[in-house]
Amino acid sequence: MTEPLNNPRILIVTPEVTYLPNGMGNMANYLSAKAGGLADVSAALVNALFDQGADIHVALPDYRAIFNVYMGPLWPLIRQELSIIQSKMPDDRTHLAEDRAFFYQNQIYSNYKGENIKIALAFQREVINNIIPRVRPDLIHCNDWMTGLIPAAAREIGIPCLFTIHNIHTVKSSLSHIEDRGIDAAYFWKHLFYEKTPYGYEQARESNPVDFLTSGVFAAHFVNTVSPTFLKEIVEGRHNFIDAPLDQELANKWHAGCAVGILNAPDPSFDPEKDSKLIRRYTAKNYITAKRENKRFLQKTLGLIQDDRAPLFFWPSRLDTIQKGCQLLADILYHVVSSYWEQNLEIVFVANGEFQGYFKEIVGFHNLQNRVAVCNFDENLARLAYGASDFILMPSRFEPCGLPQMIGPIYGSLPVAHDTGGIHDTITHLDTERNTGNGFLFETHDSGGLFWAIQQAMIFYGLPQAQKKRQIKRIMTQSAAAFNHAVTARHYIELYEKMLMRPLINPPG
Repeated sequence: MTEPLNNPRILIVTPEVTYLPNGMGNMANYLSAKAGGLADVSAALVNALFDQGADIHVALPDYRAIFNVYMGPLWPLIRQELSIIQSKMPDDRTHLAEDRAFFYQNQIYSNYKGENIKIALAFQREVINNIIPRVRPDLIHCNDWMTGLIPAAAREIGIPCLFTIHNIHTVKSSLSHIEDRGIDAAYFWKHLFYEKTPYGYEQARESNPVDFLTSGVFAAHFVNTVSPTFLKEIVEGRHNFIDAPLDQELANKWHAGCAVGILNAPDPSFDPEKDSKLIRRYTAKNYITAKRENKRFLQKTLGLIQDDRAPLFFWPSRLDTIQKGCQLLADILYHVVSSYWEQNLEIVFVANGEFQGYFKEIVGFHNLQNRVAVCNFDENLARLAYGASDFILMPSRFEPCGLPQMIGPIYGSLPVAHDTGGIHDTITHLDTERNTGNGFLFETHDSGGLFWAIQQAMIFYGLPQAQKKRQIKRIMTQSAAAFNHAVTARHYIELYEKMLMRPLINPPG
């Protein structure tokens, strides 16, 4: 790939990534560290930007233990050889932050808050002290609380910084502790956000904790959430679980014209035509027979009633009561199954979480084992469930973005979901007469609203085959075109260009 002349240099700082494209440096092909959706989004954004010719660099912790699991016993030898090569290649685009704090981590985030702060500070120290001076970026793009101090450093040295919020989780630490970890926060302390308004450096240093996530928002030149509607909901004060300082700082950025929402997109591997985890692959033109075959295999595997005409609902999200709304389904689970008993309605959970045991108790109490399967999360099983199911269940209380409601329609599985956040931005209620919509939405977040939406889905399921086929074919085609990383990358490029006030990628010639 020929690098365009005078391209603005972009440094993406992320604590996790699933893959990096060929050409990002010798190290890139051997790195994979994932805890959640941020890893997929980071990888896809880097890949899309790199393919379009952008001068992209990535800063990532050197998770040696994780990389060792990924590569196997040869990783230490590979790592040693690549380090030698990397030291002789100043143009390498992959920059590993090195510290023993994360050398031996076997997962991205620890179960202990103190350990997570230690890891985050080690990562940011290396980025601020070593990687930024070496890369000399024109723009820095930071992601989530683990990079929340970097925008303040960037503002002090005059580098435009974008801060992306994928998750509203944050941590706090004192300036003295931050400095003890090797970060000279004294020179950018005024750009950080504290629990209380600081009146001077010395007063703030010991007893006025710094909020990492809110600092990222406060100091960054631009901020984005991963869906437009979720940002609007925060600005309008519709989520009382969001800390008031974060709420206020996002509102300040919004009113200043420095906050936007950019939707994530599913990984390109979520494609029913190419997905190797399906028993039979398919396209929008030939999905009916293939989905039936996938359904029968899933039913047999999980011990469900083997009936390819049975309506199959799939729950793809973690089972937590704070965000995902699983208690709504628990309240009506038996009512849903018994209401469509003759049609053999089935529900498959492929998800971990504290509420999983409660669903198992309900299934056991009502003897629903051949109609409801509650399974631990497994990537292969989840992909098969997308290919086998007719509907996706997503009654989320709030949704910063969400990916299952985008993946489902690509596989011809229509969402039954609460109208909130990223779901609102990606799903509209199906209207077969007008030939519009791609799912079934309910507005009031309670079990009655969810049951109504399930009823609407079942009305659609009972339509004549030709009518259903026309709608599902349309939805699959439109979803594949709309929910992809090329679209997402284009939005980020436009935002980068707005911040830099010049084109990111020079035209040919």
